[in-house]
Amino acid sequence: MAEAIRLGRMTDTMEDGFLAELSVKVGDKIKSGDAIAEVETDKATLPLESYFNGVILHVAAKKGDTLKIGDLIAIVGKEGEDISALLQAQPETAAAVKEETKSAAPSVKEDTVSNSVATQPLTTPTDSRVKASPLAKSIAKEKGINLSSVKGSGEDGRIVKRDLEQATTVSAIAAKPAFTGKEGSRDVRVSQMRKTIAKRLSESKNGAPHFYLTIDIPMDNAVALRTQLNNVLPAKVSFNDMVIKAVALALRQNPQVNCSWLGDTIRYYDHIHVGMAVAVEDGLLVPVIKHADGKPIQEISAEAKSLAQKATSKKLLPQEMEGNTFTISNLGMFGIEEFTAIINPPDACILAVGAIRKEPGVVNDEIRVINKMKVTLSADHRVVDGALGAKFLQSLRTMLENPVSLLL
Repeated sequence: MAEAIRLGRMTDTMEDGFLAELSVKVGDKIKSGDAIAEVETDKATLPLESYFNGVILHVAAKKGDTLKIGDLIAIVGKEGEDISALLQAQPETAAAVKEETKSAAPSVKEDTVSNSVATQPLTTPTDSRVKASPLAKSIAKEKGINLSSVKGSGEDGRIVKRDLEQATTVSAIAAKPAFTGKEGSRDVRVSQMRKTIAKRLSESKNGAPHFYLTIDIPMDNAVALRTQLNNVLPAKVSFNDMVIKAVALALRQNPQVNCSWLGDTIRYYDHIHVGMAVAVEDGLLVPVIKHADGKPIQEISAEAKSLAQKATSKKLLPQEMEGNTFTISNLGMFGIEEFTAIINPPDACILAVGAIRKEPGVVNDEIRVINKMKVTLSADHRVVDGALGAKFLQSLRTMLENPVSLLL
């Protein structure tokens, strides 16, 4: 019996999918478990597998289509089998994505600019009345400069070496064609991931009343500890790893920050799952370090590196991006000293982490150079108030000022 292969819900938030690849055609034999296509979802590009054995009798979609949940992709069955009933029950509804239109910039004719110096015939003058030094005459002959076109700055208007140098510069400028700008543009299809990011962040920013708290954290001890750890551990520990661990421990001390606003109720989580924003080609992905408060820092470091690599190669599984109770966004590696981030639903807070910078400070009544790092907490005021957010940041500062606590 012929069976229809349709687009299913591949992630919990998926509404439609972009058919990035289609690897079958009519007449191909497939078996259950074979990947017949790659579908770009709101979170990742995932393989679409067949649940049936047989021959591809009909292909309803093509590479580049945007499909809704339930849209027909292909029909599989026995060779020669009648599929008219399936076709009538499910017409081909895959919406073809419009061809990208490329704006062709109009051709612009470039006009050269004429200049009296540049367009003079490049011959050495024979007029004996032109006053020039022997060196100037030699240079003019070598470079083909007409001395009659050069104004002398020497005694009685005599042409000297510097006059020829200026004339050469002016000639080069005059000979250069004028800049002519061209207008153009290009339209790029919005990826499923970017659509979802835009929708979720708009809902978060417009729906949750954000407020922001910024604190400066001394990082000298954290810098020193990281150096010591990286001298003995086989894998390098980053400052981001230390921040993840410190945030998890600060959440343990301030459990009221580890929550979500659900409208009629507030959900307080007993577990601590820290999401970390990772920049990818189409936007941001947020893999999650689960139970971060109970993991050693070296385990957090290894897991964070693995998840970041999966994110950049679009190999993250949906379950690796679910369950976050708090999120960190770190732009310190790009030299950004301070910024604010939009809350990542369903979290009530997100921490924006800036670069570690050196600046003068007072330590034990002495002025010396110290390392500092700014962090900004974005909080949903419906569930976290200013005093609670401030207490969380104080706990975070204490953790990073005394980073040995991250190893306990």
